[in-house]
Amino acid sequence: MGDERSCEQCGALFAPRREHARFCSARCRVAWNRAARSGNAPAEASALEWSITAMRDSTSRLPRVTDLDRPRAFAVISEAVWWVTIVDGTLVRYYPDAYDRELRSRSPKDQALIEETLAGLRFVRNQMGQDVDHTDFIRPKSAPRGAPNGHPRAWTWNQMPEPACASLSPRGQEWELSRYRDYMSRLAGQAVGQTFLVATEFLMDASALAATLTDADALD
Repeated sequence: MGDERSCEQCGALFAPRREHARFCSARCRVAWNRAARSGNAPAEASALEWSITAMRDSTSRLPRVTDLDRPRAFAVISEAVWWVTIVDGTLVRYYPDAYDRELRSRSPKDQALIEETLAGLRFVRNQMGQDVDHTDFIRPKSAPRGAPNGHPRAWTWNQMPEPACASLSPRGQEWELSRYRDYMSRLAGQAVGQTFLVATEFLMDASALAATLTDADALD
């Protein structure tokens, strides 16, 4: 029973296939979205808007810090992870149709890259929330001697041990280990800056599509 949750539209119990799933079926999701247009939709749009602003601000600070100020660089990366995953979760939760449509517009190879990159970032977020220091995830890369200061964008994600998740439900363990595998596949050994570029480009496009679809619905 710990692997099930109640559909927010009809109340039926269902086994979610996604971390943020709220509905037992597409029919319930459509019905809820129609009802929400007259009530909660403005609040959801506002939450998405300010979380996008925070994501853009945090990721834009990354090029402005150098490896000479490592504590600040680590803090900026940690904040960027948080806001990227907040925007991702907000889109999946409140705008799943726009999210899926934007994802399907990409090639299969890019779809896999985007989904697995975002899952890897969720793994980082979850582990940081369990007293794993953010510095454990990141391998600084200093500039060569005599060269200008290096940038944290070129720092790489570390290899990480498999997480202990025995306290989670079976489905929770499955999700966390899946996120871990995606982290090892898409983040470990890769540049921090490139990871955020992949994630934010997709999330900005999905957010723009969500706003377009919302405006079109309002005119119907």
